[in-house]
Amino acid sequence: MKLDEIIRGRRSVRAYEDRPVPEEVVRELIDLGIHAPSASRMQPWSFVVIEDKELMREWSDRAKEQLLGQMEQIPYLKQYQALMENKEFNIFYGAPCLVLIYGNTVSPSHVNDCTLAAQNIMLAAYEKGLGSCWVGFAMQTGNAPELKQKLGVPEKYRLVAPLLLGYPRGEWPYVPRNEPIIFSWQK
Repeated sequence: MKLDEIIRGRRSVRAYEDRPVPEEVVRELIDLGIHAPSASRMQPWSFVVIEDKELMREWSDRAKEQLLGQMEQIPYLKQYQALMENKEFNIFYGAPCLVLIYGNTVSPSHVNDCTLAAQNIMLAAYEKGLGSCWVGFAMQTGNAPELKQKLGVPEKYRLVAPLLLGYPRGEWPYVPRNEPIIFSWQK
């Protein structure tokens, strides 16, 4: 597969087969992730890999509760109210693997650098026949001190990218893109 096909073909997958991603594949994806550029070569990324379905379910339930509690302060969230109230809905969509990219806040560019690593992982996952999805619903809970302690994440690290990995269930159609807005083109 050519790079442009990978970039155009990758989708956010929200339904996964019930089969694990082999550890060596996850390790290879993380290795490809760390080949992303980083400001001043600080490489501020660190990783947590979760395959524990019960831990993901507990995290999902806690995140939904927190998000429901913020609906009045953050009106944007109201569009997700029915999902968050659904007891069966899991923010991790039944994925067999959750890769968390935590950034060392000592680096002023940790968010950008970890985001670049996440993009490498998602593109490489697609090339290997895997689906991926960045789960924004997991951000707040992923930075909770008690969860970070449970996961062995030092205090100075912040969750930047919670990525699902797994074998897609079904087909994921193309999502049209808006034409890019180019404010100017100086020659």
